[in-house]
Amino acid sequence: MKTITNYINGNLVAPEAGQYLDDIEPATGQVIAKVPASDERDVDCAVQAAGAAFPLWSRTEAAERSRLLLRIADLIERDLDRLAQLESQDTGKPISLARTMDIPRAVANFRFFATAILHTQSETHATDYAALNYTLRRPRGVAGLISPWNLPLYLLSWKIAPAIATGNTAVAKPSELSPLTAAALAELCREAGLPAGVLNIVHGLGASAGAALVKHPEVRTISFTGGTATGAELARNAAPLFKKITLELGGKNPAIIFGDADLDRAIATTLRSSFSNQGQICLCGSRLLVEESVYRPFLEKFVAGARALRIGDPMDPETQQGAVISAAHREKILRYVALAKEEGGTILAGGGPPDSLPQRCRGGFFVAPTVITGLGPSCQVNQDEIFGPVVTVQSFKTEAEAIQLANDSRYGLAASLWTGNLTRAHRVAEQVACGTIWVNTWLFRDLRVPFGGMKQSGVGREGGDEAIRFFTEPKNVCIAL
Repeated sequence: MKTITNYINGNLVAPEAGQYLDDIEPATGQVIAKVPASDERDVDCAVQAAGAAFPLWSRTEAAERSRLLLRIADLIERDLDRLAQLESQDTGKPISLARTMDIPRAVANFRFFATAILHTQSETHATDYAALNYTLRRPRGVAGLISPWNLPLYLLSWKIAPAIATGNTAVAKPSELSPLTAAALAELCREAGLPAGVLNIVHGLGASAGAALVKHPEVRTISFTGGTATGAELARNAAPLFKKITLELGGKNPAIIFGDADLDRAIATTLRSSFSNQGQICLCGSRLLVEESVYRPFLEKFVAGARALRIGDPMDPETQQGAVISAAHREKILRYVALAKEEGGTILAGGGPPDSLPQRCRGGFFVAPTVITGLGPSCQVNQDEIFGPVVTVQSFKTEAEAIQLANDSRYGLAASLWTGNLTRAHRVAEQVACGTIWVNTWLFRDLRVPFGGMKQSGVGREGGDEAIRFFTEPKNVCIAL
């Protein structure tokens, strides 16, 4: 059995307390690794290493920082198959998804920010003929980066790459539920020649290692992706220390299908947006709003598609639906399915564990893709983030009603619209209160655009120039003429 180590000051080290957590494979329910149960001592060692590395790294030429990040990207790409296997084993997601999305997007994250720092510019303002003002952007110092379990390398790299590309040093805290790719990344950073202390990775529970990182006085910047309740607690701890924070939190994302949409294309993509990674992506559409004129044909084909998704061993390349992350999470999902029945909902597909599984996966944490109708917008199942393969389907009559239903949520992360009317697409996209609106597509990615949510889906923005601005501090210089 593998024993994972922390990565501090360029070394792979055991936790100070010598305590470990079990890393359980979701597909089998078996322990596959031991994960450091780090505490404030480990976090402090990592922060001190990052602080010591900051002066030299922040002064390192952008071309050299770029070269090292590109080298890390190359090594991730070289090891794509191995990393995909680790991620599939660690999260329960189909290995085909890890190979085609998660690991390639981690490569893209490092390559994008490695080259973006070579093309930055600053603002200059001539104040009449009296003075010249210009803005310098400088790295902030030690960044604390906390990432979730569902897209472990993809989202961790989305934080690490802009943080260290812009000259900061970092302490990353990956989820204790999916630590294998973060541990592999540490080894690749050593192979790439990243200077000691520039990146440190500390494993452990959020309540201990994560909280210690947030509260550490020498960590000036916090980037967090995770649940809304945890984000609120993080903000309460960070605010008195005047830390700069970005919070990418939960979602209850609507998918709006108008009668003039390309229905076959909308159904095919909405199946993917509903059930990819077993619905455990913050951007998954979990509320399907369908215009009354196409409600019946959409529902019939969508339910058939959900039932046809192949559930099985995540390590099988043919599997389309794997396991959810843990036994506790499976029970949470099933409680919401039971609640849907209590609230008057009808289960048209799924609703529990699949009927059959391979022998290896009999002890795993599986939930069949579930489709529910008959619930009103105020029902708890339509309001709470379930974060699993559970979607509700509702009908609407008018565009105004569709917008009202879409916005009837305390979340505002993302939405998708399906229509053949370009004018309507612009009009509805402007009125739906979400940080990202996809029209006739889903999860289409451009790293240059800002990403983040509204309402309880978070504060701040990641991606592109927004990330570079987040990890740097503006300094105005005024020269009298």
